[in-house]
Amino acid sequence: MTSDNVQIRSARSSDRDQILAVHRDAFGDDEGPLIVRLVEEMLNDPTAKPIYSCVAESQEKIVGHVLFTSVTIELADGSTDGATAQILATLAVAGELQGKAIGTQLVNHALQRLAADGIKLAFVLGYPDYYSRFGFCPAGVRGFQAPYPIAEENAEAWMVLELHPGQLGSVAGRIKCCAALDHPKYWVE
Repeated sequence: MTSDNVQIRSARSSDRDQILAVHRDAFGDDEGPLIVRLVEEMLNDPTAKPIYSCVAESQEKIVGHVLFTSVTIELADGSTDGATAQILATLAVAGELQGKAIGTQLVNHALQRLAADGIKLAFVLGYPDYYSRFGFCPAGVRGFQAPYPIAEENAEAWMVLELHPGQLGSVAGRIKCCAALDHPKYWVE
């Protein structure tokens, strides 16, 4: 199968079991159960809304999933900025299909939807070499603190993407994510 055989669409509630199976497969026996539980919790978390959940589908089978949830930016004075922002957590492609650009298609599709809906910033804690291809750049040096401290050797993994010009530099602060993602165990890279 190539990425040409894959359709990207918004997830439906009936996709949940297949979405969780893709995450379980993609992350394996070690991380899979933790990631599946996180995805379930975020999908059910009212503080995560609006949620952008997209799937890659081939031959009526879900083979990939990306999830963005809402975040707020807490300013130094404790108030929150009105900037609309989302965080990518998580991205998964079925193990046998990794490396076929399905993840790239999913992320690009979701980022286009975010931008079209007026979302100004997107964040991710992930592999810099992978996410920089979408335009993500280090967030810490741009004034955005992760919900929990990121080890200095992994600082480049905490990243931000400006979806509308003029956003970077106009706001800074600590990112507050949804309740399901607000736990230190998810911030170790």
